Amino acid sequence: MPLNPADDAFAETLSRALPEGTLRRTEPRYLEEPRGRWLGISGWVALPRNVEEVSAITRACNAARVGLLPYGGGTGLVGGQIAPDGPAPLILSLERMTAIRATYPEENVLVAEAGAVLADVQAAALEGNRLFPLSLASEGTARIGGLLSTNAGGVNVLRYGNAREQVLGLEAVLPDGTIWHGLKRLRKDNTGYDLRGLLLGAEGTLGVITAAALKLSPVPAATGTALLAVESPAAALSLLALAREQLGEMVSAFELIGRMGFDFLAEALPEVRQPFAEAPAWCVLVELGLTQGMDPETALEALFTAGMEAGLVSDGLVAQSEAQAQQFWDIRERIPEANRHIGAIASHDVSLPLSALPEFIETGLTRLAELGEFRVNCFGHLGDGNLHYNVFPPKGRKKQDYVDVRADVQRCVHDLVHEMGGSVSAEHGIGRLKVDDLERYADPAKLAAMRAIKAALDPVGIMNPGAVIRS
Repeated sequence: MPLNPADDAFAETLSRALPEGTLRRTEPRYLEEPRGRWLGISGWVALPRNVEEVSAITRACNAARVGLLPYGGGTGLVGGQIAPDGPAPLILSLERMTAIRATYPEENVLVAEAGAVLADVQAAALEGNRLFPLSLASEGTARIGGLLSTNAGGVNVLRYGNAREQVLGLEAVLPDGTIWHGLKRLRKDNTGYDLRGLLLGAEGTLGVITAAALKLSPVPAATGTALLAVESPAAALSLLALAREQLGEMVSAFELIGRMGFDFLAEALPEVRQPFAEAPAWCVLVELGLTQGMDPETALEALFTAGMEAGLVSDGLVAQSEAQAQQFWDIRERIPEANRHIGAIASHDVSLPLSALPEFIETGLTRLAELGEFRVNCFGHLGDGNLHYNVFPPKGRKKQDYVDVRADVQRCVHDLVHEMGGSVSAEHGIGRLKVDDLERYADPAKLAAMRAIKAALDPVGIMNPGAVIRS
């Protein structure tokens, strides 16, 4: 049976059951997304203040067969927070639920509500001399609920893992309005199915995360940052292995940047300071988080020397201050901004087994050349196998000139990822953008199990309809 729209009549009925001001007309910001691919159609947004109000809203939507679209910071890149068609859903924004409920420094745990902005969670952890290691470019606006619902990655996955690995317990509202009180701070809990793991990464299709018990880590005694030039992705992988042999888990980030990234920065954002007189073919941005008594400059210089002796490193810069370290990170973090100025024909957030990365990069270039002339900006989190493999028109052309080949370009890249045992969605999720990809590449048994879980927990189909699994 189809869903009903969240129309004015439904909104009027719902508003009588909620505190004044909880239900509002939708503002444009709730209907837009960062890449401008979709425009939402919802006319109403609910802004609850607590889990009980989330429960009441969800129960009402379930009873009325009205779609419910959970909304965090709106920073998602695959359309999971936007409903462009179908019966207009009710948007459920967690932006009022921002409390840091408790911090337990001795336990390395912080409890935050889903609407808390990532940067505020990081700051609250630091007040207790602890680190919440999830870190990404949108941390000033992205909210915890959305980050957990998409199992966000970021630059520190190599050392600390994805968002899923940062969670001990959850509080959530299930599709029928039931509140799951799973906000435990336990490191071990083998009491049946892992509902926490099920909701993490489900993109709001199985319930609404309202709070989380988050893992914290000790703050590194010292940090160090370096840019090291390498000849190839294969050399970068060998350098990563060398770094981990020397420093173990103290390697916090290991980012790959190709020459095209520097070229795009020079072309689109000339104000960004280039670190090398001549951009290298490839380089890695390395960050270390060291224990007491270790000197970051000494550690990085030792890695540089060992890399030179092994024929892996040809040049390098070790940050001499926090300001210079931030300059290095600005290069990495502004590459996506430069990409937007250039205009991608197709962007790909993919992951592969580490040993397959060099072959994938080269084979991808060869296969794309069979479709036409393109520029590829390949960069990303080399340490965890996550690449952003983005395809652009040659200089002087516009992405609009390639609309007719966009699907072929995407299929070319994703087919190769699948052939090599990778994933076509590394850290951005499925959303609405990759529903077809999930159906094409997912193991049939997994897809059948996902559909069965969705049908069991959300039989009416109200939760984020159209995202992840086709409605």
